[in-house]
Amino acid sequence: MESQPNNPLHGKTLEMVVQFLVDHYGWQELGGRINIRCFNENPSIKSSLTFLRKTQWARTKVEDLYIKTIARTKQ
Repeated sequence: MESQPNNPLHGKTLEMVVQFLVDHYGWQELGGRINIRCFNENPSIKSSLTFLRKTQWARTKVEDLYIKTIARTKQ
């Protein structure tokens, strides 16, 4: 397996990313930052993962928010 030291998503599962964002922002703020139904209506990790695995544009937004949040917390 090739090392990817500059890739903040390397070794992170989608579930880990979503859980981190929920822990950091909470469902309400997360739904405000990324306006998708699975974050705003009866949110759960399971329903979010199902949607994000099928919807690339939403997954990209979640991954981008994760990267930006990690960068801010490291400063």
